Amino acid sequence: MTRASTEATVVSKLSKRAANGKQAHMATTIDLIDMRAFVAVVTEGSFTAAAELLETDKARVSRLVSRMEDRLGARLLNRSTRSISVTEVGREYFEHASSILIAAEAAEAKVAQRNQDPKGRLKIAAGLEFGSTRVDKWIAAYLKDRPQVSVEAEYTNRLVDIIHEGVDIAIRIGDLQDSELSARKLGELTYELYAAPGYLEDRGAPSNVEDLQQHALIIHAPRGRASWSLVCGDASHTVSHTARCIVNNTMTAKNLAVAGLGIVQLPRYMARDHVEAGELTPVLVGWARPPVPVHAVFASTRYMDPKVREFVDVCTTAFRKDASMSSGGPT
Repeated sequence: MTRASTEATVVSKLSKRAANGKQAHMATTIDLIDMRAFVAVVTEGSFTAAAELLETDKARVSRLVSRMEDRLGARLLNRSTRSISVTEVGREYFEHASSILIAAEAAEAKVAQRNQDPKGRLKIAAGLEFGSTRVDKWIAAYLKDRPQVSVEAEYTNRLVDIIHEGVDIAIRIGDLQDSELSARKLGELTYELYAAPGYLEDRGAPSNVEDLQQHALIIHAPRGRASWSLVCGDASHTVSHTARCIVNNTMTAKNLAVAGLGIVQLPRYMARDHVEAGELTPVLVGWARPPVPVHAVFASTRYMDPKVREFVDVCTTAFRKDASMSSGGPT
């Protein structure tokens, strides 16, 4: 039996003594406020000194101790006009109550410390492509200044069960399903249409959105819906003609576009380096799918573990600083 369970057993035994009297049907409880008052009286030697220690008045301390005795059905202190003494039962209770209070204070200190210093393992889930192109950088920035934290990252395109799989935080792209999970919006992914310079030389650049019907398209369609719903301000247009390439991976779509096989729609952050290298050129600027939200999803915001809270903060800051993902930044 552990020390904590021993303390609890002693308190329970004392409470059971009350079962012989009028309190036979009273539920056993441990009131730390009463317990602190009793321990203070014994430690300080008087109700007056205990009241000073607890920063309260003598009458209240006396009431708390009396309430405890009534609940336990046992006299813990012998009182006289000039002095107090501890009964045999009170001495036994004092020893174990002191240990319980020390353990309680240690537990509170432990929690308080965890609320200040992130530590332990942080389990993260993210999509394969976004994880390897963006979340990797966020993890590196996060771990750099937090030596007491380790990370376990799972990049997968399946929807992980945060609760049952023990995931601390998931980065999810797209509208969230209704759930009891908490979430913080990190920002939005913005998109553009791109093609390789060689393709545009051979086929010409489309001058309006209707011209896309005459071009080879590379469409990312993870669920087989090979079409684009594009917007430009208040205008909208659906592109549904047969694509030259249909893929379920954005990285593959990008690589095929760089190879000159057609026009592709990509997140701006994914195309940025290729645009700067002259491998891709934006086309029909302003026409693209609506921005897609990105969220950090986690179990609860109440008493959030510091390591989770700080990782969310790192993600939020990094997202906002990355002009290639914000709607107002350059491609």
